[in-house]
Amino acid sequence: MATQSVALETIEEFLAQKRIAMPGISRDPANFSVKLFEELCRRGYDVVPVNPNMADVQGRRCFARVQDIQPPAEAALLMTSPEATETVVNDCAEAGIRRVWMYRAGGKGSVSAKAVAFCRERGMQVVPGQCPFMFLPDAAGFHRFHGFVRKITGRYPRRMAS
Repeated sequence: MATQSVALETIEEFLAQKRIAMPGISRDPANFSVKLFEELCRRGYDVVPVNPNMADVQGRRCFARVQDIQPPAEAALLMTSPEATETVVNDCAEAGIRRVWMYRAGGKGSVSAKAVAFCRERGMQVVPGQCPFMFLPDAAGFHRFHGFVRKITGRYPRRMAS
């Protein structure tokens, strides 16, 4: 599935949130989702892991479902399969989360066209298929290069015309 367009402002608003749920975080400490979790925590985000098969991630309580998070998260960064994404966006809507990021760098990522449509129909902000590392200030060189390549190929998010 091709990455769907999103305004740069939507990405900036997502990253301005401080308490972010991370459904689909892996049990494998070497998995990319765990590396992203660690980086966001290092940058001061209050990242809440969501995985029904784990009690905690690096000392942070892990919740089975987005709706169980207390206090609630302001946004959700989905590291799920596209099939699971369709369920998780419904969970986010039920939990009152209005900002959803469907992760994708290489491979199929978390993006589901059905889930994107669900979010948009309910007025939820959605980032369908980007890697957050490209948008974090002072990211490692590889992530900056990835963003540069997307800019020169016209696939980097742009500001909305005012």
